Amino acid sequence: MLTEDNNLYKKSFAFAVRAVKLYRFLIQEEKEFVISKQLLRSGTSIGANIAEANGAISKAEFSSKLSIAYKEGLETKYWLSLLKESKYIDQMKFAKFYIQFSNPQGLK
Repeated sequence: MLTEDNNLYKKSFAFAVRAVKLYRFLIQEEKEFVISKQLLRSGTSIGANIAEANGAISKAEFSSKLSIAYKEGLETKYWLSLLKESKYIDQMKFAKFYIQFSNPQGLK
């Protein structure tokens, strides 16, 4: 199972923290409230589903929760790309967030 000392658990939690920080930046500095909320929900849901997988009562439920986490990751990539293309975040912020998302080794 994925306990709190598991790398996937740790990295998804760190990613959720980054999503919360980006959300705060977007609502405070950019006054963007709609897309940022979607990003917050999907970006934090990844780790929440991984945490739920830890309590699964079957292999099927465990697999289902991890599949949902993966889908939330795809959705998060979409919202990040939309924020970049609509100029709410610049290329540097996008690259920093997206590269860490796409390359789990980058999450520390």
